[in-house]
Amino acid sequence: MRRFIPATAVLSEKTKYSLPLRRWRWRCFSQVAQKEFDNKGGVVVPKMPSFDYAPPPYTGPSAAEILSKRKEYLSPAMFYLYNKPLNVVDGRMQYLFDENGRRYLDAFGGIATVCCGHCHPHVVDAIVNQTKRLQHSTILYLNHAIADLAEALANKLPGNLKVVFFTNSGTEANELAIMMARLYTGCHDIISLRNAYHGNAAGTMGATAQSNWKFNIIQSGVHHAINPDPYRGVFGSEGEKYAKDIQDLIQFGTSGNIAGFISEAIQGVGGIIELAPGYLPAAYNIIKKAGGLCIADEVQGGFGRTGSHFWGFENHGVVPDIVTMAKGIGNGIPLGAVITTPEIAEVLTRRNYFNTFGGNPVCTAAGLAVLNVIEKEKLQDNAFVVGSYLKERLIALKDKHDLIGDVRGRGLMLGVELVTDHELKTPAKLETLHLLDQMKEIGVLVGKGGFYGNVFRITPPLCFTTEDA
Repeated sequence: MRRFIPATAVLSEKTKYSLPLRRWRWRCFSQVAQKEFDNKGGVVVPKMPSFDYAPPPYTGPSAAEILSKRKEYLSPAMFYLYNKPLNVVDGRMQYLFDENGRRYLDAFGGIATVCCGHCHPHVVDAIVNQTKRLQHSTILYLNHAIADLAEALANKLPGNLKVVFFTNSGTEANELAIMMARLYTGCHDIISLRNAYHGNAAGTMGATAQSNWKFNIIQSGVHHAINPDPYRGVFGSEGEKYAKDIQDLIQFGTSGNIAGFISEAIQGVGGIIELAPGYLPAAYNIIKKAGGLCIADEVQGGFGRTGSHFWGFENHGVVPDIVTMAKGIGNGIPLGAVITTPEIAEVLTRRNYFNTFGGNPVCTAAGLAVLNVIEKEKLQDNAFVVGSYLKERLIALKDKHDLIGDVRGRGLMLGVELVTDHELKTPAKLETLHLLDQMKEIGVLVGKGGFYGNVFRITPPLCFTTEDA
């Protein structure tokens, strides 16, 4: 049996088999993976799909120099992946390049942010052309870029969701949405889900429900319902049973009336958890009876990423009152948005509300270009086709490897949860770290998430091909 090798170990022929079995157990590699090492003890790199681009030579500081400066001058809260951090200096479509010109397959997409592809020429042209004309003014003056993007986004949403307020990030968007729900209803209580992540400002940290992402500050008025997790949840895939907890929270934890309910259709940071079928319709019904608004957080799951629909909530057959978005909206440009109905939007006129950079002409020009690329290049369809194929292949791996506990998600928003015991679902934390590093060594970049840090997050650019998969 192969032993598990910690990520810091030197992978030589001698050390591969020398670690005591009582300490490490190797559970994951099949016969294919056993060919990982060549006869000199080095890692065999699989052949990448052909790609017609080579970056120009890099002449900047080395990874070591950047890391040294980062440790001295940047916040220690800024963490990084891998034992040897990757110095990314170039990117094209679904690929990234390091300081030595080595190509990596980007299966993380800057945390589900790069949807069109790195440096997509149409998006770059829109940014450059707008920057040459007008980099920034203010929304106190007129500019067509912000109005054009608002119109295009409104046309992508159902019902009366047609009024847009632009922000700079998903945290800002969710913060504003929560405030609007409270203002509109006159109530303070918000219901979120356990395991949720909605941002790291005051209000959104309250809605976030993972201790890993919460500081000991005042976070009032948020109640966290049982998470409808089909893999780890107490009711499996029976969504309506989970929804009863929302009713209990309202009856026993509030005055009976609430401001709203916020949720992702697929929890991203939480480990690519797709909410149990039937949950959102039942939850929305309960929330509306209590006078609350339903907020759909589409920061990671929107813009065609799930393949079957443009927005994640559409997979559940519901229509929210407020939709928040960021990440994929700008393909990496700092841009977010809150979209709601004219009636709800009216609450912001009770006082002055302003965002200096929200709706910046460069950012909104980029956002419109992103929408055009998604449509013209049929990236949503591609996410469905390639994502379905990749999920099938991952499920096949699950049947071979005990280490894989669950494969889940939709389109190009997929998760692979690693466990050391299928019955107990014991998180395979060390194995996940090791494999994350090993994948980087063979040229594949994926993300890591879930409360226990044992889930691979696969959220590549939507131009990902079957060959890449």
